[in-house]
Parts: sequence; C-alpha cells; structure tokens
Amino acid sequence: MSTHESINSDDFNALKIKIHKVGREIIAPHAHDVDINARFPSESINALKELKLLSAYVPKAQGGMGLNIIQIAKICEILGHYCGSSAMIYSMHMIQVACVVNHSGESAYFKTYIKKLVAEQRLMASATTEIGVGGDLRSSICAVELNGDNFKLAKEAPVISYGMDADDLMITARRNADAAKSDQVHVLLHKDQYTLEQISGWDTLGFRGTCSSGFNVSATGSKEQILPVPFADILSQTMHPFAHLTWASLWSGIAADAVNIARASVKKAALQNIEMPPISAIRLGEVDSILQTMRNNITVALEEYQQLLQQNDANAFTNFGFGIRINNVKIASSQLIVDIVGQAMLIAGISSYRNNSKTSLSRHIRDAYGTALMVNNDRIMLHNSTLLLMHKEET
Repeated sequence: MSTHESINSDDFNALKIKIHKVGREIIAPHAHDVDINARFPSESINALKELKLLSAYVPKAQGGMGLNIIQIAKICEILGHYCGSSAMIYSMHMIQVACVVNHSGESAYFKTYIKKLVAEQRLMASATTEIGVGGDLRSSICAVELNGDNFKLAKEAPVISYGMDADDLMITARRNADAAKSDQVHVLLHKDQYTLEQISGWDTLGFRGTCSSGFNVSATGSKEQILPVPFADILSQTMHPFAHLTWASLWSGIAADAVNIARASVKKAALQNIEMPPISAIRLGEVDSILQTMRNNITVALEEYQQLLQQNDANAFTNFGFGIRINNVKIASSQLIVDIVGQAMLIAGISSYRNNSKTSLSRHIRDAYGTALMVNNDRIMLHNSTLLLMHKEET
C-alpha cells in the first residue's frame, strides 16, 4: 500500500482556484454539447492534463502532486459542479491510478509506467465487468493465457467507459485458464497492445459524455504488466472505497450546483418583494439541509479511509464494518442526489425544466438517476445484507 501526506493547504487552495477557473472557462461551456452529442469531453480532459491532474495521486517522490484521497475527492466534487461526465471520467481514471500506485510494490515495470503517466498525463480506463457474470466484479470468465513471459487475453466487456479515448486499460481476468472464477489478477494494457470491437453503443439518459460502450477486447502483453497483488486485495483496499467515495463526491458537486441555481432563483424572487421572503425560501432551506447531510456522510467516510491508508495495514480493510459503511455512502448519496436535484427544480420552476434555459437542471436530473445504477444499489444492498449477518454487532 502507498500512503500520502497532504500538500500544503495554501498550495491546495491555489490548485482549487485553478480548477474552478478551468471549470468556468472550459468545462462548463462545452458541457451541453458533450451531453447532447454523447461525446467524449476532450476539452475538459485536455485542460486537466495541462494542470497535471491526471497524476495528482502519484506521490511527490515519483513526480506527482502527492494528493491524498480527501483532496482527490474534493477535485471530483469541484468538477461535478461544471460537468457530471467530465467529473465521472476523472474519478474513474483516478481509481485506476490509485490501484497502480497502491499495489505495484517494487515492480520496476510499474515504476517506469508511473513516470510515464506523470510525464505524458496518460488517461486510464477500466474493464472490470464481463458478459456472463452479471456485474459481479469478483468473478471472471476470461483468463490470462501465459506463454513464457508473454500472455494473451480476450474479454467481452459490457462497459468500458471512454474506451476509445483512453491511452491505457486496466483489465481483470482469471490468473490462468485453470484458476477459479474468483482467482483474479489486475492487468495494465497499453493502447498498442489491444484492439476494441464495439458491441454496444451509449445513447443514455445521463452521463452521456462518459461514452461507456461495450467492447470485445483482444490483447497481448508481458507478464510484468500484471499487478503483483491479487485483485481481491486491490478491490477491497483501493478500488471499492476509492470508487464509491469519489463518485459520491462528484455527485455532491452536481447536487450543489443544482442548489446554487435554485438559490439564485429564490434571490431573484426576493428582490421583487423585499418585505416578504418568497415561499420557495423555505424549500431552499430544506434542500440545503439535505445537501449538508450528503456532504457530511461523505466527509466522515473519507476521513476514515484516509486514516486506514495512513496506518498502512492491509488487514484493516478486512473489517466488514468498513465495507458496509462505504457501501452505505454510495447508496445514500445516489438517493439523496435525486431528492436534492428534484427539489431544486421545484424551487427554480419551469425554466429549470427547459433544455435551452440558462437555469436548466435537465442534465443534472438525468445524471442523478444514473447514480443508483452504477453498480446497482440492489446488488450492493444484497451484499450488505450478507455482510451484516457475519459482522459483529457494534456499540
């Protein structure tokens, strides 16, 4: 496991100002076009590359910024204010970066790759789900087929977000052809090592710019490209908490932007009659309270995860209670964002319902309804129910 120390708070505050500037001047102006055309937000990602944010989680000793999970989550939240798809792509990329940084150990190959990631700001995608396993990340049909020091790999992936635009691909598979479905490894592939045959499109309600089509993946590579840690450990220690916490954070950014639009509407109404606050002011107070609850839940979970990472104790992640709490953050956040954006629309009125309005919340509400489906909440609830039966009662 890799640990991170927070950078100077003044430096991070300066970085946040730069990200907000990029958000206002580059990301937000293209968000509607990205959404309506379901296209990759190249302007957003190029701007983030310019700020060296694609390697922000890489420790300073390896050339990165050395940001910790709390700071990465804050960046995701900020990006969520401007474009949900851009924020989601950044979050999914950082999940893969964290997997490599936290689990590559002393591998010379991965040390070299991390330097390349920093220098070239390479975009990493992920292929963890597979047709035939029902969305279970802990089960693979495909296998790494080793031949000496080299391997070949073929996988039917129902979803690879921004697959055609990524520079590298992290893919899961069985350790070998004789391995059990749950005996998995995590493999890094470079664009010149794999081909993608598209098997489904991405014409969806929300998060349209993530371009999460399905593909048949055919790849070859060297066995040194396999992370030296079982995927089960990578999932529990990094991928699972990192994903749910950064996703929830960017969702809170989307929700906060919706509340900001609602607040502006209430202020405008209040100026028309300074003697009597509009009735919508009461609803604004209510929705702001819900947003605070959402943020507080995420903050508590982020601080717990950061503490566990600082302990550098892999056994700490075997605690059922931690896994349950991280799952609950995802479930609660995906439900609260729908409530928050829905209430913001009631406050802002019919203008928020129009697609061509400056105060439109159409994209916000469509993105909000996708959050419960990203690792389906029912699947997570079922998993939690099993964990709760095995977990000792807490007092």
